[in-house]
This record gives sequence, structure tokens and C-alpha cells, in this order.
Amino acid sequence: MKLTFYGGAGTVTGVNYFLEAQVVDSRVKIMVDCGLHQGGNFAEHKNFEPFPYNPQEVDFVLITHSHVDHIGLLPKLVKAGFRGRVFSTAATRDFAELMLLDSEHLLAKEADRERAPLLYDEQDISHLMKLWEGVDYHALLDLKGVSAEFFDAGHILGSAFIKITAEGKTIVFSGDLGNYPAPIIKTTEEIPEANYCVIESTYGDRVHANVDKRREELEDAIEETVKSGGTLVVPAFAMERTQQLLFELNELVEGGRIPKVPVYIDSPLAIHLTEIYKKYRKQFNPAVSAMIKGGDDILDFPGLHFTLTTEESKSINDVQPPKVVIAGSGMSHGGRILHHEQRYLPDPHSMLLIVGYQGKGSLGRQLLDGAKKVRIFGEEVAVRCKIKLISGYSAHADQPKLVEWIRPARVALEKVFVVQGEEGASEALAQIIRDDLAVHTEIPSYGQEFDL
Repeated sequence: MKLTFYGGAGTVTGVNYFLEAQVVDSRVKIMVDCGLHQGGNFAEHKNFEPFPYNPQEVDFVLITHSHVDHIGLLPKLVKAGFRGRVFSTAATRDFAELMLLDSEHLLAKEADRERAPLLYDEQDISHLMKLWEGVDYHALLDLKGVSAEFFDAGHILGSAFIKITAEGKTIVFSGDLGNYPAPIIKTTEEIPEANYCVIESTYGDRVHANVDKRREELEDAIEETVKSGGTLVVPAFAMERTQQLLFELNELVEGGRIPKVPVYIDSPLAIHLTEIYKKYRKQFNPAVSAMIKGGDDILDFPGLHFTLTTEESKSINDVQPPKVVIAGSGMSHGGRILHHEQRYLPDPHSMLLIVGYQGKGSLGRQLLDGAKKVRIFGEEVAVRCKIKLISGYSAHADQPKLVEWIRPARVALEKVFVVQGEEGASEALAQIIRDDLAVHTEIPSYGQEFDL
């Protein structure tokens, strides 16, 4: 087999791995993920470069989960001539269609603003979905003689790590691994025996603090903002993070632990994704399933408002604080959160609550790093509100959990490829895998090839 890294190497986003295997007298070409490169913009300029391979020659694409940095270039792949088959879990397929349509909307706005070409359009997404099939966890796929199997990664609903077997060797692609215990979904499954592993390292250099206290920290943030008479503004990823917050808020409201204030979910995408969540309740963890059987709607509570239309979104401004506004996008790349940040960042009574990863160059990262002034819609905005981070809501495994996950496979592992992290994070994880597990590690660079 030959493995080439075309994304997710030296960066967190733009995940794209290319695996070639010899089966009898034919060469099978399989891609794992095909994600959007993100940074200061929703889409970086690298996304507009031609693919470094011929999309028409790709036989299969296997998708780990529905985040845009793992699926965002699939419509472009189809536009460039890909006519193979795409596989993921059924939930990932359902989520991905909504995520890609939302992505296309943001891309079109960005293209118009920068007078750039369109990366793809809705027709390309439609063509893609006709090639995409949802499968169950642990269903064995026969890809022209190459075997593939999906395991629950515990990252977001429907997420998977993938085991591929060919030429007598097995390789596991971690995708993004979950930060268990998660509020709603099941815990990450154990890694099967493998000869090679491609492992993410987004938080490979740190330990998530106070994971068991995240609900208390959310409670404190709400109480502090209510006491000061301000607005709690939460930039949240529409997929998983918003649903996690809804679950925690449901517990706080029903337990009488926070004051009665209106809570707004101001994200059409998050609203539609939440409906799909309800379709896949059988994949929730046992504790949450028991709550649902007991009659608790875990994603709804008194005082919650879903603002789907633009008019409903604007009407939030008419509601006097205190109030809570949760909106996308999670790194403040775009979306309705920008309008709320423009309005409330200058307010010393309000608070911006950061509950997710903020990529280098993003507006969210600038605010997290303490910027006193930022630019939103071309205007300079003073930052006078409080900024608070709750790291326990991360959907990514931290360094101890990454090492714990890979440990059972250490005896058979010949090499581990450390990917999907900033330089320091990847180096830290690679070093601890070498030192603690005595397994050879590589931190691949873009375009680097390896013979397995």
C-alpha cells in the first residue's frame, strides 16, 4: 500500500488522505475525508488550487464525520470529475448534506465579497449525494477487494474511525476522536489491532481542564451575566456543540439552577441538525436514552426559542437583557454570531463565552487571545465585554485520552502518523507515543508519501 497526505498534515483542517492498494492486477484508490482548509477565512485560498491527484481515478471516498474540515471539498471533487462511491455512517450522510448546503451559502458570500470564483454550487452537492451511501457501524465493506469497517469515534453523532485492510496489512484512520464522557453520544470504541494508525492531534499537547465541571462553569457564566444585566453570547458549532449546550441547559433549567431568562438558538443550521439528532436517538448513550424514555425532551425546555428566519433573528435585539444567545459559526468565521458580536462585544455588562476550538487567524482566536479591537463587517469594534473559555466542552480527545485510545494496539503497530494538529500539538503527542508506547511515529508534511 501507499499512503499520501494531501491535507490535515501540519494543520488541523483540510483533512485528505489518499491510500492506494494493489489487489491482484488492479490498483484500488481510496480517499479518507476531503475537507475544507480553514483559517482566517471560512475557506482559505488553498481550496481553490487544483487537486494534486486525478479525481476521475478515485474509486472510493470514506468519510469519518460531517464537520466541514472533513467533507467540505467533496462537491469540488465531484465537479472535477469524481464518479466513484462515497461511504459513511447513515447519520453522517444526513448531517453532511445540511452542512454542505450551509457551507455553499457561506462560500458564495465570501466569493462575492472577495470577487473570487465559486468553489462549487448546490448542483454539485446534489450530484455528490447521489454517489453517497450510509452504512452501519461494523458493516464490512468490500471495496474491490479492500476491506473497510466503521467504528464509533464518539466525537459527534455518526462519527467514525475507519479500519482498512489490504495486502495483508491493516491501517486505522482515527478521524476526530471524542472527549468522553460526552453529554449525549456514546463513548469512543476501542481501537482494533492494526499495523498502522493515522491519529489526530488537535489537543495533542494539553489536558482538558474541568471536564466534569463544565455544567457548573456554564451555570456560573449565566448567573454572572444575569447579575450584571448583560447578554451571554455563545459562538457555537451548529453540529454537536449546540446540542451539547441544549442538553446542559435543559438540566440547569429543569433543576432550577439558573434564573429564568430567554435562550435563543439563532442558527438555522443548528435548528435543522437538531431535528436530525432526534432521528438517531438510538445512538445516544444509555443514560440519555433512559431520560428520553422517562419523558424528558433533552433538547427543549421552557424559555428556549429557535429563531429560524432573519426577522426572528433581528427580533432578538428587541428583547431586553439579560438573555442568552447561541449562534454560529463556532469560530466566528461568519453567520449570525457576527451580528451579535458586533452589538455586544462593546458592552461591559455582557459576556462572550467560548466553548470550542478556535483556529489560527479566526476572529474567535483573536478574541480568545485578548484582542481589544476587532473588525466585523469592515468596521472596528471595541472589545469591552468579558471573555470566558470553557474548555471542557471540547469534542476532541486530549493528550491522555489519545494515548489511552492507541495503547491497546501498540504491540502490532509498526508506525503511527500524527496529523490534524498545530506543530506543537503534533510534536508533543508524537513524542509521548514514542516514549510511553515505544512505537515509531511520523509527523507527515503535505504531499508526503509512505510505502506501507
